[in-house]
This record gives sequence, C-alpha cells and structure tokens, in this order.
Amino acid sequence: MSGENKLDFSTSALFCVRGKVAVVTGGGSGIGSMIASAYVQNGAKVYIASRKEQQLKDTSDALNKQGPGSCHYVVADISTKAGCDALANAIKEREYKVHILVNNSGTSWGAPFDDFPEQGWDKVMALNVKSPFYVTSALAPLLAKDATSFDPGRVINISSVASFITVTEDAKVAAKGTGTWSYGASKAALNQLTVLLATTLANKYITVNTICPGVFPSKMTAFGLKQHGEEGLAEGSPFGRIGHPRDMAGVALFLASPAAAYVSGTHIILDGANAHSRMKAAL
Repeated sequence: MSGENKLDFSTSALFCVRGKVAVVTGGGSGIGSMIASAYVQNGAKVYIASRKEQQLKDTSDALNKQGPGSCHYVVADISTKAGCDALANAIKEREYKVHILVNNSGTSWGAPFDDFPEQGWDKVMALNVKSPFYVTSALAPLLAKDATSFDPGRVINISSVASFITVTEDAKVAAKGTGTWSYGASKAALNQLTVLLATTLANKYITVNTICPGVFPSKMTAFGLKQHGEEGLAEGSPFGRIGHPRDMAGVALFLASPAAAYVSGTHIILDGANAHSRMKAAL
C-alpha cells in the first residue's frame, strides 16, 4: 500500500511515541500527570502546563527521574484566549514541531440549582470548552508540520462521562444539595467540539479524539474520595473499582501512537461500563 511503512505489528512499533513532542495542559496533577508520565516513560519529550509553578516543578522533577523521555513545564493560565496564545507562543519558541496535544485542563462548579451563580457557568465554559479550541487552533500549525496520513498530529481532549449521564446531583462526588450543571454541559460541548475539530483538521493530517473518564483520582474527585474512599465511589461499579493511572495511560498511549493513526472524531468511554450499567439499572 502506497505510503505505508513496513507491516511491523509488534507492540514496540504500533504503540511507539519515542521521540515525539507532547503538550499536556493541566499536566501537573491528576489525569494530566498520568498521561504525561505515560509519554515520558515511553521516550517522549513532554511539556506540562498549568497555573501552579511549584506543582509543575515537582511533577517535572519526578517524571525526569523516571525517564527515558523528558518533562518540561510552562506556567500558563489558559482560561482566556490571551492565555492560550501565550502558552502556544512559549511552545513555539522552544519547538518547531508538536506531535501530540492533550487538552486536559478543566474545572467544575457545584452549587444549588436555585442559586447557581453566573460565574459558575462562565469559568467552567471558558476553561472546559473555549481553551481546548484556542490552544488547538494556536498549535495546529505545529501539529500539521510534516504530518502525513500515516503519521498525523494528535489532539486528545479529556472529557467526562458527565457529558452524557442524566444526573448532576451526585452526593458521592459533590456536597449534598449541590449540582454540577455547567460541568456536564461543558463536557457535552467538548465532545461535539472534538467532532468539529476532527473534520476541520483532517485535511491537515491531524486526528482529534476524546477520552471520557469516569472516576479517577484527581482534584475534581478529591471531595468524594475523602468522604467515601475508593470503595465508596466504586460501589455499584461492575468492575468494583475506580479508574487506575494505568487505565488512563493505556488509552492515551493508544491515541497518540501509530496504532491510532486512522482514528479520529471518536469518544472513548473509560469507566469499566459503570455509567452505562447504572443507566441500565435505572430503566
């Protein structure tokens, strides 16, 4: 087949990210650091970005000790277009090419239904929807540079099962009497944005996909984990557990690797069938 590399189906070839340059927003903690670690441990050069410099430095130092790839950090506030452009410019000053962009930065807001502040919509939509668009747009030239149909640039958006479940007031992950309406709506919007970006960027040989995690250890689930522990949050789950860093690492490696060069516009649910099983039980 014209343009295709040799038919090497070994795992070392199919799932290789060695030598790739990756940018992971929100990479200093939680899911972002899991993904950054997966790439560094497999030989990639990774830039992590967030507002918290000490957290970024600690994570970067830890990942550089793991190797064999490397981790670097950029302090950035991407809640505005100007902040997104500033991050992209910082990357452009250091790299002529980016192979992988992970839009992981996100936030949530919980409040009572009849007293939900406008700020709880504005901040959540800005970081969860606008920033993935503007960071992707700004870095698209570097993602497209030297890209081919067999070695495309990769954009991976981190969404949530909250993008499609129909309950927002969950006492296990938020304080009683509060809901996260703007969060679920923002993640549903991100899913649609993923498809729009996939079709927009396909002719530039850039794939765009979404991971929709269930409960993983992170800042957003810290309240629930503190109140109920992992066993409590896993209650009712078919797998009897919450997400593990290895689960996230595997999917993130797949979407960034040669194995997923023809995968674009997809949403991968990563929760051990938990959300679907709960919806089935409710019928």
